[in-house]
Amino acid sequence: MFFGGFNYYGNSFEQTYRCYPASFIDKPQLEIGDKIIMPPSALDRLASLHIDYPMLFELHNAATERVSHCGVLEFIAEEGMIYMPYWMMQNLLLQEGDIVRVKNATLPKGTYVKLQPHTKDFLDISNPKAILETTLRNFSCLTTGDSIMVAYNNKKYYIDIVETKPSSAISIIETDCEVDFAPPLDYKEPERPQTSLTRSNAPEQAHHDLQNEAEVEKKFTPFVGVGRRLDGKPSKENTPSIGSSVKDNKSETIDGTKRLSPSNSEGSSSRQAKGKLIFGSNANRTPKEEPKVAPKEANEQPEKKEEPKFQAFSGKKYSLKG
Repeated sequence: MFFGGFNYYGNSFEQTYRCYPASFIDKPQLEIGDKIIMPPSALDRLASLHIDYPMLFELHNAATERVSHCGVLEFIAEEGMIYMPYWMMQNLLLQEGDIVRVKNATLPKGTYVKLQPHTKDFLDISNPKAILETTLRNFSCLTTGDSIMVAYNNKKYYIDIVETKPSSAISIIETDCEVDFAPPLDYKEPERPQTSLTRSNAPEQAHHDLQNEAEVEKKFTPFVGVGRRLDGKPSKENTPSIGSSVKDNKSETIDGTKRLSPSNSEGSSSRQAKGKLIFGSNANRTPKEEPKVAPKEANEQPEKKEEPKFQAFSGKKYSLKG
């Protein structure tokens, strides 16, 4: 049957057109959705065939054997031409001016669809489910194998239609459809932590740990130093050698004053004046009396006699009677 210069067969609509992207006309909203713009003659034929609404069509690229489905937005295109979203032309592998066959179709209402974003950026949106629901309101149908485009916040996100039920092409107009998401194409699983050491390597690792602990113990030696007593005496643990015993007799006390060695305590006590109090090992010292200097070594020259020092209570006696 020939109608208005175009061929229509029986009770179905089927015609070939040259396709062009939506950027050729002032219809930017055409990119958000899956609807095409057809010539007025197509509307006349569809009306005469009593095609059910909503009108759905099958798009077929005979050169690449690619098939997709779409709806219709308006019938204002030039005769022999149709305009469609650019992402649909990419799905069908069509270039500007290529021939595409358009045929009316009846699709079942969808019950399930599985989607897979191209990038994980889509999942970073605050509410991707709400954005997807809003975008799919502009769609009439979905076809397994297609990649739809979702525009949000001046950015385009592409999503693959992985699976649809109950058929490979479904209508999503006025239907409750379950939606499932597959991991994004650029998603990478996090690296698993390294497993623990095997039993064969466990003894070697334990031996290595013991060696490390031994080295640490060698390096760290607490309480290292020379012990000193508070009374100025030399420590028993650090007993000096015989050769240095003479010099040790001149050792100083903690406050810097010199003291007599224990070997000279007997000789000095004989020179102690009578009537003086004696306290412990410092019997050679009197109150307010300065310590005497220990004798020098035998091989040294004798020292000159020191002038008599001041001694307390050594003056004359006087009686109160006169």
